[in-house]
Amino acid sequence: MDFFRLRRRSAASALTFALACGLAALAALAATGAQAATNPPIRVADGIEYMCGGKGGEEAAFMRTVAPRWAAALEFGVLRAAAGEVPGEIQVLVRERYTGHLVMQAAVEAPMMLARLEPGAYEVEATLAGLTLRQPLVVFGGLSSKAVFTWPSNVDFANAGNGRRLPEQTASARLPE
Repeated sequence: MDFFRLRRRSAASALTFALACGLAALAALAATGAQAATNPPIRVADGIEYMCGGKGGEEAAFMRTVAPRWAAALEFGVLRAAAGEVPGEIQVLVRERYTGHLVMQAAVEAPMMLARLEPGAYEVEATLAGLTLRQPLVVFGGLSSKAVFTWPSNVDFANAGNGRRLPEQTASARLPE
């Protein structure tokens, strides 16, 4: 009789263990799904995949983690601004450096942009509030390249780029006759 009791306990232990493993697997799956929901989406512009993000701490950490797997990493910021703060939409143009051929055009509202560019030499233009910054970028096969764009802090981002021109921006000079 002791043999049958021992066998029942073993079966009950095995069932309990299987249920615990199943619950653990479901919890892991739910956690993975929740994490995937917070990751920035991958987008496509002109046939080039790209991803933008980095506003929050977790998202910035995620972007830094995956950046080595992307051909190009572009970082945007304003001097003396809080990390991860971008005051508006940034227009990004990527051109072939020697031909000027437009490769990619995208609008970004995040401090980081990752792009899957083909190996080659590029000129990247980033425009924020009417102020354009340019950086060269060389992409090698299998390596990640990086360009950093930092705008000066003395630009009036609240009034620039909203379609309304300030009087100082529309002033013209007359040449003496």
